[in-house]
Amino acid sequence: MSRTLPLASFTSISNKISSWSGTLAASPRFSPLFFSSQPRLSLFSSTPISHYVKNLPAILAMDSSKAGTVKELPVGLDEATEEEYASQCKLLQEFTNISSIDKAWVFKSESGIGSQVMFSISQPNLLANKRRKFMLSTSILKESNNNVNFQWAPFPVEMTGVSINIPSPSGSKLLVIRNPENESPTQFEIWSSSRLEKEFWIPQSTHGSVYADGWFEGISWNSDESLIAYVAEEPSPCKPSFDCQGYKQGAAKDKECMSWKGQGDWEEEWGECYAGKRQPALFVINLNSGKVHAVKGIAKSLSVGQVVWAPPVEGIDQYLVFVGWSANLRKLGIKYCYNRPCALYAVKVPLYKSEAAESDLKSMEELTVVNLTQSISSAFFPQFSPDGKFLVFLSAKASVDSGAHSATDSLHRINWPTDGKLCSSTKIIDVIPVVNCAEDGQFPGLYCSSFLSKPWLSDRCTMILSSYWRSCQVILSVNVLSGEVLRISTADSGFSWNVLTLDGDNIIAVCSSPIDVPQIKYGCLMDKATNTTGWHWLNVSSPIFKCSEKVTSLLSHLQFGIMQIPVKDVSDCLTKGAARSFEAIFVSSKVNNAPDPLIVVLHGGPHSVSLSSFSKSLAFLSSLGFSLLIVNYRGSLGFGEEALQSLPGKIGSQDVNDVLTAIDHVIEKGLVNPSKITVLGGSHGGFLTTHLIGQAPDKFVAAAARNPVCNLSSMVATTDIPDWCYVESYGRKGKTIFTEAPSAEHLTHFYSKSPILHISKVKAPTIFLLGAQDLRVPVSGGLQYARALKERGVETKIILFPNDIHAIERPQSNFESFLNIGVWFKKYCK
Repeated sequence: MSRTLPLASFTSISNKISSWSGTLAASPRFSPLFFSSQPRLSLFSSTPISHYVKNLPAILAMDSSKAGTVKELPVGLDEATEEEYASQCKLLQEFTNISSIDKAWVFKSESGIGSQVMFSISQPNLLANKRRKFMLSTSILKESNNNVNFQWAPFPVEMTGVSINIPSPSGSKLLVIRNPENESPTQFEIWSSSRLEKEFWIPQSTHGSVYADGWFEGISWNSDESLIAYVAEEPSPCKPSFDCQGYKQGAAKDKECMSWKGQGDWEEEWGECYAGKRQPALFVINLNSGKVHAVKGIAKSLSVGQVVWAPPVEGIDQYLVFVGWSANLRKLGIKYCYNRPCALYAVKVPLYKSEAAESDLKSMEELTVVNLTQSISSAFFPQFSPDGKFLVFLSAKASVDSGAHSATDSLHRINWPTDGKLCSSTKIIDVIPVVNCAEDGQFPGLYCSSFLSKPWLSDRCTMILSSYWRSCQVILSVNVLSGEVLRISTADSGFSWNVLTLDGDNIIAVCSSPIDVPQIKYGCLMDKATNTTGWHWLNVSSPIFKCSEKVTSLLSHLQFGIMQIPVKDVSDCLTKGAARSFEAIFVSSKVNNAPDPLIVVLHGGPHSVSLSSFSKSLAFLSSLGFSLLIVNYRGSLGFGEEALQSLPGKIGSQDVNDVLTAIDHVIEKGLVNPSKITVLGGSHGGFLTTHLIGQAPDKFVAAAARNPVCNLSSMVATTDIPDWCYVESYGRKGKTIFTEAPSAEHLTHFYSKSPILHISKVKAPTIFLLGAQDLRVPVSGGLQYARALKERGVETKIILFPNDIHAIERPQSNFESFLNIGVWFKKYCK
């Protein structure tokens, strides 16, 4: 369905090659690749041009001889490290080229026998500095011996310029949305199985780009596939206009000749990842007429997202259900922050049946909006059951109520009224409550980052979803009527599993480990009639995750395990959950004559988790000859709410001690060389990295910090989440005392929790990877800490990525980041 050729021309490739130069260490504006020591020809030279033409061979020979004697190296490299740099670069490219599955959809085949699956796949495109997206299809044939045969299309199809793909409920149509990169219209395309059926261009005066962020994002077909509801940026507000005569009365949206637009009032944004994004608003498009309606009646203070159509009821107007986030005073950063209060709302959309028996919209004047979840502080990911009898949703109330940016989820249900009469006092039924402390081996609580678009088994009450279970991701079945939760992915391997889509009552999933690239699995529900229960998982041969022979060989020499790390001093634990062991994933070589150098890997958050799944970046570091100790310190997701809530108020001490305890654990077992230990972390993991090299200066030979939190007392004034500084430094009390104007006492307390307090003790050479556009942990904090290290004579390297935000995930930046980390650690672990 791509409307451009999948292969670039040789000319464009050569242009891209010449344009990609690495980001310079501490010198981002200059390329190291194109400096020349030769004088340039000048139009003002007194030497006639014929002289240069006549003597061109001699000049070229002289230039060649100079090139042979003078070797100019990129900034930050010397001859000793250049060869290592080149070698690691080649290996990292082989890991980078491994593809990832983003989504999958199942369609019933036209013959009625078997199914067809469409996989949305992505791969880093280093030359273009974007992710290349493409589709790959397969047919599933079920064989008589209970096996399945996947017959793959010979080639994928690149989806150039595509922002979103959403199949219709029947699977007969595909919505393709192309968001513009400028002020051009947004393109809506409706495809059938063989051709483009319809195309609509939505101008900026109607709305901006459609949200495709995975959070505000919401696109929903109605039941007869004639209407689509979706979330997009509201149109640009009118700005004051000026010309040579001064102010022009009446606001202007479009630029006029001989005039210019002012800025107008500044408007809050939702922080990191949403810079330049306008308020998300709700729209409905009629696919017959192409007319777009903005849904009226929603308060200006409400940002909307995750819209779904309610089940249709004959003779009654249909409802749209959506999530709303309120922001009356300030929009605090929302990315990775589930502690922002939100609710489910319903708005009745007036419909009528056209002559073709398809739905159309009546007047969209002010509509009545009903808050369905007033009694709970958080509600999102609304999902109707297949029979339309109930509405299920996820809640982060534990996060909202405590102030922690992420915490244990809960699952709830609303019985949907068949008469279409809704009220704000609708009863909310708990399906899965917050789990505070689970017994060993038992369900630790729900930690779910998304729902499938169709998560239901044929019994219409069982959902299939992915969730964190300590250091693993697992697949769960949840009966939303009884509340029964079952772990249905295998539990004996230590692998992580992620559900992609359902094929009837069967599951298509991927599983992987730190040393195993993802493998597609097909899960079959065992037949109760034959007294066999549970799930049987089949391996599926797939071309998607193929990697080079070298990568396969390197990974085959590695092993991993998940270690239980006892808490060192349980007397300090206020709850039972806080006293339970935490975990660390240990990756090492199978051939262990002498322990390899160690990289301690620390996740951010702090309320996040490092999973036992495949990471291309960490597998690359393992393949360089390093063991990895990936620590899920107390406060991580997946271990119950009591363990998670033990950390706020104790950052810089409890989490630091947990990491040191994990390191001592592997040293005592003789698994690592204590004289060759390095540490790597980003965000809060960078906070821990810089704390550790200050609090335990003799423990580490080198460190790497990606956008680290180094000084809370300065960060609180510049970050998009100042409330995070309060909650993590003070604990639950921080949610109450949070203010935009910290007192001197607050600032002193923040400083006492910060790594910069210990900077005078740091010895370890440290590399900093910083995103200049980071709104979460602004670059000034990392620069301040790095400059202070330099001032004290500690060897320091800074790589600043001028166009990257907090995650440093643009393909070129992520590549250069881990390449330099590998070279840096190799240098100090010889």
